[in-house]
Amino acid sequence: MASKVKVVDSNFRQVEVKVNPATHLTEVLEQACAKLKADPRRHLLKYKQRQLDLSHTWRTSGLVQGAKLELVVKSKTPTAVDVALQLPPPESDAFPPYGRLTEKLPSDVTIWKLLRHFESGKPSAGKSLNITGRGVPQTENGSVAGSGQLYYETPVLQVDNRQLSTFDDFQKTLSQLGYNSGRVLIRLSFQRTDKTLVDAMADIDRYFQDEQAAQQSVHPEAGAAPSSDPTAPSAEENAPQSTTPATEGPTVPDPSQKDTSIPDTTAQTPVGDAMDVDEATQPEPSGDVTIFAAPTSATPAAAFQTDSEDAFIPGIEHAKAHQKLLKAAGQNKRLPSDQEIAEREAAERKKLADTASVRIRVRLPDNSLLERDFGRDDTGATLYAVVRGAMAHPAAPFRLTYPAAQGGGARREVIRDADDASSALIAGHRFRGQVIVTFVWDDAAPADVRRPPFLKQSAAARAQKVVVPDVPDAVEVDGDEGGSGEQANASAPAPPRRGLDALKGKTPKWLKGLGKK
Repeated sequence: MASKVKVVDSNFRQVEVKVNPATHLTEVLEQACAKLKADPRRHLLKYKQRQLDLSHTWRTSGLVQGAKLELVVKSKTPTAVDVALQLPPPESDAFPPYGRLTEKLPSDVTIWKLLRHFESGKPSAGKSLNITGRGVPQTENGSVAGSGQLYYETPVLQVDNRQLSTFDDFQKTLSQLGYNSGRVLIRLSFQRTDKTLVDAMADIDRYFQDEQAAQQSVHPEAGAAPSSDPTAPSAEENAPQSTTPATEGPTVPDPSQKDTSIPDTTAQTPVGDAMDVDEATQPEPSGDVTIFAAPTSATPAAAFQTDSEDAFIPGIEHAKAHQKLLKAAGQNKRLPSDQEIAEREAAERKKLADTASVRIRVRLPDNSLLERDFGRDDTGATLYAVVRGAMAHPAAPFRLTYPAAQGGGARREVIRDADDASSALIAGHRFRGQVIVTFVWDDAAPADVRRPPFLKQSAAARAQKVVVPDVPDAVEVDGDEGGSGEQANASAPAPPRRGLDALKGKTPKWLKGLGKK
């Protein structure tokens, strides 16, 4: 049964995409990007702030009919994916016990480059493997027939329930197939085509040259620069090999060997190190910044407090306050006049003008806190500089938010990283007294940067533990202190009893005449 799903981009543009139980989430992403004129290779889908695994179908995704998905920009830094290539017999016999080759590759690698990497000799420990340049002779009833011409044998890949066999399919990346992390199993098989090996190699050369030129026209900064990886396979190692002896047909070099090598991801610098800055060059947080360490226990401190059951029993004061609120809520109230609104705004401006400083506490992702007093001349750029001075990755993108004054607590305002009058903390954002600001990672921040520790070493060494003050319980006055306790209780008049309390111990008048004769 077909259903619909809504996709909303960052500009609040909304489109509907029809899906059925067998529809892959990658197809939903491609259709939504086509309607919104966006590049599907640079976007992801989220549902309720949770990134979706695009390798699932609609049936296995756990989404409901009419779900509203968010189209967000993907991080420019590729993630690592564990790829396992299941070889068909007889190739699988050379790699016991399961006949698989495993390698960790970036998520932006194309399927064609992935196959070229597996046949380069690195994952196969130097053993000969031919995947993309196979040629077989024409056969008839199990015997070789024809003039000995070799025909191209194309690889066919089975990824979950999808089959990839065309050049367009081989140009898709792992990310486009929905694999941005985790593991993926690719089953390999071969299918003989009606094209000769020479014609197929010419088509491969022409196709991938056109694709490379189109990519360079879109991304000129990613030009076809020669690979500097010393571990990359040479052109001789990547040359395709025929599955038949050389006497049965000509040896044809693979023209698609250019720029198909994949650097070893294990030898690359970690993602987080690319944003690391030497601590000697980082701005140190000033002495007026107070840093509170994150709690060491996952259980909130309030859970360890033991309160008396009497503290939760409402008294007469609570009942009176509740009745007063109900009465006030039931009365009609007129809207304020223009003069009253102007007076209220003038009073607010006067309070802001009299405010000389504001104390801002920043709640960080690892539950640590930063606190500092800011003056009238401080702006959002000053606050961002204070936060970056304590971060282990100050180049990572983030934003600082606080609850909006109007529109409910669900809506939050963003403090701009600017040094102008509109971003002033007191005059622009109307901060007074004590304000709590929340640190939020930007969508472009890599996952390795978001992992703790958040504070750099020098800032973490200054962090102090949050001390929760003990609230003393209500202490009853002892009657023996000063000898005045009992006298005070005796001299104080007892409060008059009202309501049901006044009837206790008394007999109603209508019961007094009963039983008399």
